[in-house]
Amino acid sequence: MHTYEEFLEVIKELRSEHGCPWDREQTHASLKQCMLEEAYEVIEGIEDYEATGDYKNLREELGDVLLQVVLHARIAEEENRFTMEDIVDEICEKMIRRHPHVLVTLLPKIPRNP
Repeated sequence: MHTYEEFLEVIKELRSEHGCPWDREQTHASLKQCMLEEAYEVIEGIEDYEATGDYKNLREELGDVLLQVVLHARIAEEENRFTMEDIVDEICEKMIRRHPHVLVTLLPKIPRNP
């Protein structure tokens, strides 16, 4: 089974100078339609799951959305804007800020950014 870190390396390699021409030429703007289509396909995957109990399509479509997120993060990293780690950090901070009543037992264990 592959790891999240391996996935990040795959995307980095696809975007590298000897990677995939299609992946290398993508920008935030060129990926807008892809992100929208993948989001709609997740909705269809949820509907399929609700109708049949089969989660395989939902799992695949969520992976496609994750691909879009990681591609955007990689492009931003190449532009020295932000990284995937920055995205994860920011969403963690947001969830902590919005749910301190739920995360009260975790808060002492979770390192916080100043």
